[in-house]
Amino acid sequence: MLGMVFAIHEINQNKKLLPNITLGFRIHDSCYAESRATWGTLSLLSGTQIPVPGYVCKSHPLLAGIIGELMSTLSISVARILGIYNFPQISHGSVISSLSDKIQFPSFLRTVPNYLFPDSGVAKLLWHLGWTWVGILTIDNEMGEFGGQYLKMEILRLGTCVDFMERVHVQHSKERLLKVVELVKISTVNVIIINSDEIHARAFLEALYLQDITGKVLLFTAAFTVTPGLLPKEARIIMNNTLGLIPFSGTMPGFKNFLRGLNPSTSKDDIFMKPFWEKVFACKWQENKSSVAATPHEINTESAFCTGIEMVDETIIDYFELNDLSYTYHAYLAVYAYASALSNIISCSSGNNKTCSPGDRARINDIQPWQVLHTVKKVHLYSNTGEEIYFDENGDAVIMYEIMNIQILPDDAFHLVKVGRMEPKAPVGKEISINVSAILWNEKFTEVPRSVCSENCLSGQRKIFREGQPVCCFDCTTCSAGEITNSTDSPDCWKCPEDQWPNERHDACIPKVIEFLTYEEPLGLTLAIIALFMTLLNVSVLGIFVKHRDTPIVKANNRELSYLLLLVLMLCFLCSLIFIGYPTATTCLFRQTIFGIVFSISVSLVLAKTIIVVIAFKATKPDSKLRKWMGSSLPKLVICFCSFVQIIICAAWLLSYPPFPEHNTKYTNGKIIIECNEHSAAFFYCMLGYLGMLAVVCFIVAFLARNLPDTFNEAKYITFTMLVFVCVWLSFIPAYLSTQGKYMVAVEIFAILTSSAGLLSCIFFQKCYIILFQPQKNTKRQLIGTFQ
Repeated sequence: MLGMVFAIHEINQNKKLLPNITLGFRIHDSCYAESRATWGTLSLLSGTQIPVPGYVCKSHPLLAGIIGELMSTLSISVARILGIYNFPQISHGSVISSLSDKIQFPSFLRTVPNYLFPDSGVAKLLWHLGWTWVGILTIDNEMGEFGGQYLKMEILRLGTCVDFMERVHVQHSKERLLKVVELVKISTVNVIIINSDEIHARAFLEALYLQDITGKVLLFTAAFTVTPGLLPKEARIIMNNTLGLIPFSGTMPGFKNFLRGLNPSTSKDDIFMKPFWEKVFACKWQENKSSVAATPHEINTESAFCTGIEMVDETIIDYFELNDLSYTYHAYLAVYAYASALSNIISCSSGNNKTCSPGDRARINDIQPWQVLHTVKKVHLYSNTGEEIYFDENGDAVIMYEIMNIQILPDDAFHLVKVGRMEPKAPVGKEISINVSAILWNEKFTEVPRSVCSENCLSGQRKIFREGQPVCCFDCTTCSAGEITNSTDSPDCWKCPEDQWPNERHDACIPKVIEFLTYEEPLGLTLAIIALFMTLLNVSVLGIFVKHRDTPIVKANNRELSYLLLLVLMLCFLCSLIFIGYPTATTCLFRQTIFGIVFSISVSLVLAKTIIVVIAFKATKPDSKLRKWMGSSLPKLVICFCSFVQIIICAAWLLSYPPFPEHNTKYTNGKIIIECNEHSAAFFYCMLGYLGMLAVVCFIVAFLARNLPDTFNEAKYITFTMLVFVCVWLSFIPAYLSTQGKYMVAVEIFAILTSSAGLLSCIFFQKCYIILFQPQKNTKRQLIGTFQ
């Protein structure tokens, strides 16, 4: 109310806005029943007469408008009646949202926003400070129920969770209050939102102190009028270093001087002066004037009586409410809003304002309340810092809220330090601005307190929500193979692109390692060297056979087939090199088919040699019908036929399902295997099956002819050769299927080299040994004499 008194005093003294009108206080209406309750809640403009109790009805209204009340519950009851007669009412502290309903309250305005904005701002402030786990205490009445639910809804909408929401009331029993305090004590939240006025929250704050619960951060909503000086010591200790919201307040020049000049003797008609005097000086008024006057240091002296000559010094001013000028300032704004409206009406009536509408014009002595209401809605005020203050279509002031840090010093002096603001006109996402470094937290915290149910999941981890608990309560687990997350508290991980793989922390995708069998790596280089060595060895054997082509041991083993077999074996060794290196379309197309055809020819040659041995022995009998198969025609027929079947299989494979290079990302983690996709496993295994069938047939024929009584019989060597060949390729199939990537290729190369080396060594090494180291055995007599 001091703000109203000061504003009216300034307007009456300066006469800048209303040169011909004097403003004052009056509890009066055109027709109303006066009571003691309404006496302290309404401030009426125009008139200085003492109000007359009872009913007063006049034909013309005496009032231009009403200021008040601070409490929403009182404003509602008055606003319903005043709205019938279009009497404007401007509140400086009622924040309940229902007062914005212009159907129910058409003439109600306020110099503060409704609580929906600050409550949504509280939710944004929590999110801004990283507080995702909070508790709510709200007043136990209809306003508290609706406001608490709206606040909770806003908090949940932004992803913050509420551990509990309890109600407090000044009339609650001690047992019920202790239950609430015990709940706060066992809760893991570090931040508690107080959505109650100071009257109902006072007992709760005292109970927190008695239970030694001092490690919580309290956040007072706009419903709490932050005036620690009027609360007991216990409540002030709990409030120390906490945060609160108050409507924006500017400075009122000359206000302190105005307070110093107040005196009951000079303001006899001011009904608020004596209560103010009693509160400041802790004294009581009495009829007996002989008592000694109180001083500021006699606050706790019960026998002090007020005299009216006490001095309002700086200590008293600071102690009372000047640290929180918010609601005082908004009462001051309400008076100036009326003064500006009346000034505009007078200006329009005199014809000095060309922008006026007919409804804005009225005679000074006949200003109607509806005209004041019409004009005051359009008033724009400016603070000394340039902040524009105006009413929106619902009659709510569009102003910012300030975030205060309550700091109470050991000598009980307190300061409300402005540390931030909530701006309704700011862009989305930037409504909150706060200087965290300016906030003084209680001794439990050395930095911004944390209030979370679960610690943040790091990058590379995802949340696993706990069943039956709020979404803020969760466990963290590392992302699965092939997945990452590069943000904290991620509910999901996502897969990397096919050509990338997670790093060790699973917080970033990195390029996969390209894998194929190369000549640069030890495995590929070793296999290439072995292949080249075996090729050179094969060439050496061929050179030995060519050089000693006229010796009996070379002639006796079908010299032409031996030459051809050595040439084909050389191709067998060399074809393994096609499998090493970067797979291309050409190498993928031909490597398996070349291998299959070359090996089929080699096995066909061995089969032809074996058949010739059998025919040569059987044809020596006089009545043998096999004499006609002697010569070179049968081997050629066997070789061509057996090879042609494999050529047909490979040609059909290439024409219908040609192999192609492929970047395989399925078989291994963190690698891209560049391999040849055979496209048709059926043709691949058909090719191998046919090759195996030739080897088995050759083995059977050689096995049956192994004991023929002929010095030149090499069937026993071929038998062992085919046994090695079949064993190698039977072992190859499970080994090939159980490996992947470059190791799969290496297994096939090893099988090619091993089977080719088996053919070379088993058939030719023994003969080369005789040629080079035992030439005495390389004679026709020696060979024939062996079986004589």
